[in-house]
Amino acid sequence: MSYVKVKDVYKRYQMGDTVIVANNGVSFTIEEGEFAVILGPSGAGKSTVLNILGGMDSCDEGEIIVDQTDIARFSQKQLTQYRRVDVGFVFQFYNLVPNLTAKENVELASQVAPNALDVDQVLNLVGLDNCKQNFPAQLSGGEQQRVAIARALAKNPKLLLCDEPTGALDYETGKQILKILQDTCREFKTTVIVITHNSAIAKMADRIIRINDAKVRSIDVNPQPQPVEQIEW
Repeated sequence: MSYVKVKDVYKRYQMGDTVIVANNGVSFTIEEGEFAVILGPSGAGKSTVLNILGGMDSCDEGEIIVDQTDIARFSQKQLTQYRRVDVGFVFQFYNLVPNLTAKENVELASQVAPNALDVDQVLNLVGLDNCKQNFPAQLSGGEQQRVAIARALAKNPKLLLCDEPTGALDYETGKQILKILQDTCREFKTTVIVITHNSAIAKMADRIIRINDAKVRSIDVNPQPQPVEQIEW
């Protein structure tokens, strides 16, 4: 049974006298524990889908079924609980609290989740065992992104949503971050969705959903996802 099922989703925005169609009948499924990539150019509608899946935006029409529940029908209170417990977010920019240490940033997220993981364990998992007491300004971009991933993982979410997580990083650091995400998916059986414009990243995915001009153009299941180390772009 599919863990994520997006069915006939429409999202429109009013910009003055113009209506912008961000999602135009988008439909796809993702199985539990899959590493999925939503691929497409800037402005294709990828981030809109991710924001709706994460409960940060709502669709005008359609169904957003996560773990057999249609979150499109949730009240604001239910969406808040869903974001707090079930979903982890990783963005292109790290959104860390500057006056908190790496560990304190992660603890902040773990405190709101009922099934949180051990903070030190998660920081060790992402390779930050020696940087726990550093503030964001004392960390490199890659280290800050690791903190952001640890913050998302500490909640022990069922669904991890990543919006261009390597977009602000250099090539080697980006590959390290992708490896952490791929390993997380395998180790914790977390359903991971990464949106990107980088077609090479799709090679590591179990499922590739291509979106362009607000529509799904193709869906491919990859029988043999490549390890990150083998991918070049």
